[in-house]
Amino acid sequence: MSPLTTPDIGLIIWQLIAFIATLAILRVFVWVPILSALKTREFQIEDSLRAAENAKSEMEQIKADNEYLLQEARIERDAILKEARTEAGHIVAHAKAETSDITSKMLQDARDAIELEKKSATSDIKNLVSSLSLEIAEKVLREKLADEKSQKELVNKFIEEANIN
Repeated sequence: MSPLTTPDIGLIIWQLIAFIATLAILRVFVWVPILSALKTREFQIEDSLRAAENAKSEMEQIKADNEYLLQEARIERDAILKEARTEAGHIVAHAKAETSDITSKMLQDARDAIELEKKSATSDIKNLVSSLSLEIAEKVLREKLADEKSQKELVNKFIEEANIN
């Protein structure tokens, strides 16, 4: 066999000592910081996952709260609209009643004014008729009593009628 393929026992021991020393140095100076960094990284990842879960549950809670608030706002909006419609109906009914009252009052005032004007016109017509009647009677009497003889006959006739009654 060749000396390159079969190592001597001393070489194996020295290689084993060098390997163990390298492992010890690596363990103290490399593996401990690497494991510490890995442990720190693992805790950071776990914390991040917990924070993400918390954020997710908070977002779901906020979403549920928003849905509740939105539903409440819709209910309140519907109530306000219903109240506004009811109030508008009351206002319209009140306005109609008030308009009806005003219209009735205006009609009654117009009727009263027409009646007053009618009475005034009737009174004016009566006055005019009586005035015209007097004027006509005066003219007729002047015509009939133009001479003295007709005047005496009329006076005698009135005296006879006055004695009879």
